[in-house]
Amino acid sequence: MGGTMDGTRRRRRGDTRQRIQDVALELFAEQGYEKTSLREIAERLEVTKAALYYHFKTKEEILVSIFEDLTKPIEELIEWGRQQPHTLDTKQEIVRRYAETLYGAAPLFRFMHDNQATVRELRIGDSFKERIRSLRDIIIDPDADMVDQVRCVSAIFTLHAGMFLLQDLEGDPEDKNKAVLEVATDLVTQAHRGAQGS
Repeated sequence: MGGTMDGTRRRRRGDTRQRIQDVALELFAEQGYEKTSLREIAERLEVTKAALYYHFKTKEEILVSIFEDLTKPIEELIEWGRQQPHTLDTKQEIVRRYAETLYGAAPLFRFMHDNQATVRELRIGDSFKERIRSLRDIIIDPDADMVDQVRCVSAIFTLHAGMFLLQDLEGDPEDKNKAVLEVATDLVTQAHRGAQGS
């Protein structure tokens, strides 16, 4: 039940923690995860290694914490989705919020994409896949036919594809994100209509 004082202190500490995560991810992206040391992360942050150590003992810990922070909003979205009626609005809202979460986590997804061995080793991908399945199960209508089930799964994949496959397409990133969201929303909408029609 800690008081407000406790909350403020936690938030302040949270900011340092987040700076460490951001800088670590930057360095991992620049020179590779294997080649990055805690010392280099501390140097770029201009803090002592001891100060860094207060938050994280290893770079594995940093990476896992980045993951956990990313999956928290997805967890909350799943919790929310499970309590909503199976309406089209709910499904569209889930797609929209999930897209937002993904855009917020773009650097992490690029890291995952480029460092699949590390991701496998630390088993961070597993919990992520679990959550994607939960999202899928909320979007799919229980009695949907196969085509509509595939549409729902494709809506999620479309959002993921927006992170990687569309990086090198010409065009304004803002427009790309809008287009990706539109296609994903269309798929969920079609699937919903299909389920209603049957």
